[in-house]
Amino acid sequence: MENTNALPSLASFTLDGARYTYPDLPGAYGAAYFRLPVVLRLLLENALRNMRDAERDAAVAALFGWLEHGTSEAEIAFQPGRVLMHDTTSTPALVDIAAMRDALAEAGADPGALNPVLPVDVSVDHSLAVEAYARPDAAKLNLDLELRRNAERYRFLRWASQALSNVRIHPPGTGIMHTLNLEQLATVVCRLEGADGIALHPDMMIGTDSHTPMINGIGVLGWGVGGLEAQTVMFGMPTLLRIPDVIGVRLTGALAPGVTATDLALTVTQRLRAIGVSGEFVEFFGPGAGTLSAGTRCVVANMAPEYGATTGYFPIDGETLAYLRQTGRPESHIALVGAYAERAGIALDPEAAPRYTREIEIALDRVRMHVAGPKRPQDLHPYGATRPLLQALGFTPRAGAGSLPRHPVAIAAITSCTNTSDPRLLTAAGLLARKARQAGLRVPAWVKTSLGPGSPAAARYLARAGLLDDLAAVGFDIVGYGCTTCIGNSGPLPPAVREAMAAGAVHPVAVLSGNRNFTGRIHPDLDLGFLMSPPLVIAFALAGDAERDLDRDPVQIAPDGRAIHLRDLWPDAAEIDAALAAGQHPADYRGAFEIASANPAWQALQSPAGARFPWDPASTALRRPPFASLDETGQLGRYAAHPLLVLGDDVTTDHLSPASAIPPDSLIADFLVERGEPRDDLNVFASRRGNWQVMMRAAFYSKSLVNLLCPEAPVGHTVHAPSGAIEPIWVAAGRYARAGQSVVLLAGERYGTGSSRDWAAKGQRLLGIRAVLAISFERIHRSNLIGMGILPLRLPEGATPATLRMRPGDRIEIDAEAAALAPRAAVPVRILRAGGAIETLEAVAAVETRLEVRLLRMGGVIPAILSDTIKSARPHP
Repeated sequence: MENTNALPSLASFTLDGARYTYPDLPGAYGAAYFRLPVVLRLLLENALRNMRDAERDAAVAALFGWLEHGTSEAEIAFQPGRVLMHDTTSTPALVDIAAMRDALAEAGADPGALNPVLPVDVSVDHSLAVEAYARPDAAKLNLDLELRRNAERYRFLRWASQALSNVRIHPPGTGIMHTLNLEQLATVVCRLEGADGIALHPDMMIGTDSHTPMINGIGVLGWGVGGLEAQTVMFGMPTLLRIPDVIGVRLTGALAPGVTATDLALTVTQRLRAIGVSGEFVEFFGPGAGTLSAGTRCVVANMAPEYGATTGYFPIDGETLAYLRQTGRPESHIALVGAYAERAGIALDPEAAPRYTREIEIALDRVRMHVAGPKRPQDLHPYGATRPLLQALGFTPRAGAGSLPRHPVAIAAITSCTNTSDPRLLTAAGLLARKARQAGLRVPAWVKTSLGPGSPAAARYLARAGLLDDLAAVGFDIVGYGCTTCIGNSGPLPPAVREAMAAGAVHPVAVLSGNRNFTGRIHPDLDLGFLMSPPLVIAFALAGDAERDLDRDPVQIAPDGRAIHLRDLWPDAAEIDAALAAGQHPADYRGAFEIASANPAWQALQSPAGARFPWDPASTALRRPPFASLDETGQLGRYAAHPLLVLGDDVTTDHLSPASAIPPDSLIADFLVERGEPRDDLNVFASRRGNWQVMMRAAFYSKSLVNLLCPEAPVGHTVHAPSGAIEPIWVAAGRYARAGQSVVLLAGERYGTGSSRDWAAKGQRLLGIRAVLAISFERIHRSNLIGMGILPLRLPEGATPATLRMRPGDRIEIDAEAAALAPRAAVPVRILRAGGAIETLEAVAAVETRLEVRLLRMGGVIPAILSDTIKSARPHP
């Protein structure tokens, strides 16, 4: 029996004349260590390195205790080595820090005492909109427009990089944050100079985007958190987490020819959602895992939030090393990664079968070409099944209203970190475009086409393989290097589509290589979208009709009269391999990144200096938020509250805090126009995340969101129960607050699914919401609610928004006293009907750790950081 109470001794090895040391976990713990999933071996290493004394011993015991049942209620502290953010999550986080510095100065403390203690990398990738497309200068035009629209916000980011320690901003054009992480930032193994040699440990990180697990594809443990949780980590607090359940996905066989990484990712998403994954760690193992390239693994890992998981982890092996070589890492470091992974017992063993909480098996040779949609990423269908799916909607065009198909492809976008970070997928798309060009095929004029690669290196390898011209010939010119359509920055629809929609002639569809297709996500006027591989996006763009059965029907009739089918265009593996060999060069990755980083327009932006940011009271982009204050307190207690809104299932963070273009006819637009902004150029919601007044008004502004308290109310409205008035949500919330009346929110399943945006919780706090009662919560949003001092409560089985039948005037009484709150504690709830009846039920606090309890008692992350800083800071001279 292994002695799992022992502490590991240091082991060492020499490579290229240098001595490296590492804790010998395999030697200390033996077979028990290898029974743990690799993700738990990494958490064990992290706990041993960062925890001390009794807490460390308890963490080690709990991790090995997990083996008995494959689950645990114990908490451990996780300390990542770095933080990755994008511009639209970093902006509100850095605005919070600037405001906290003001609060410290006003309290007599040194504002410069507040600094991140971990390296923070910020990409600028979430604001780029597809305005220009299908033209060779589209990327330049879109980048110029982005810099003009966002200059004030970008000057603020440059101030932050100069005023704050450990903050590095990567400018527009350097790529999507997850591609940047893969190609430039990840080391896989970290080294630290010490007295006994160079100490080694695994590269572990967190990111403020739910798709951070993409880095799991090359063996780096990382996951997405909300911006609020990231702030706690940035300032030295570890992330406390319950030791996770781990789902093992055993892979067998190998992918069939023609099947892409996207198809596998969509299959995994469907399979794991079907078994109810919700927040667990997922680890891939088995003989099939070793057959997948690092690019394919990253595509699958990226979709972790879509399949409900915190991670989608692939251990390190030869494919990891091949990826590091492909992207230009030094050979000496590649050798070090391989040597350390084997010795530390964290390398992929295709024959190993660790203990998992649950297991499923996926036979890779049975995966087929698929699409997902038309409204959720887990709804998997054969690629030829779009016709019956759309026919089932029963849309009937108005007679004589137009000549477009009734379900035209309005947007066809090769977009997102998910698929454009894999060179094989982009190369396949380029080869399909080449064959279409050779056949004389053209994309119909009503289709908006775009190619937004993950990094500028993609342009180099596509050009060297001769594929850029082929892509451009069918309308897929590069529009820039950012999230673009995947995040909703798709720009205006083509005029032909807008006119046909106004005439009632069409129900248009988007096709994209993205990761989400929730209603209104891709474009506020589109409620239908299919996810698919990049080459399949081009095929549907050429068809122009989303009802086309590409499994049987021709994609298009060529000018010479030939019927061109998908099989005529689809590249085979040998063609892709040859194009990759011709196109890729390791030096491209560093070279293209350095050129993009030196963008003269970015470098020319002037930013203020000093420890405190000079707020402009007239700004519509940056305002000091009221919640970054020493006066903020906790919201726990016993109280009766009006429901501000009652919502159904699958309310996403796009519903809670939209990121797409600000509608020119909206209340938010009216607010901005009153302050001098042009109604026809309001930018996207995400660009206003530094202005709390805009974002409070934007909360719950979604055409597809139904408020069950008043289902017929206009967008962004609710009922003020005491008066019966239907008002904008923020107006009603203000009336409740002025009257001293509490408000809560009621919702269904998967509340807060989607992106990690902290404004989905901040908006609710500004509206005065004290608690959210839901059937279930998506992991990151639950954390963000707690970070803003809002109590998440899980409704008991059988209680739903439908069964509770809340009506205006009904109130919800919650008994959540601060002293009694504990992780997963029962919380008494009473429904106080307007007619006098009382119904009793028992909710459960969706609170997982002692740190979360502390944050709720203090009122959230920001009051906690301010309190800790005040205690440790010296008075400001």
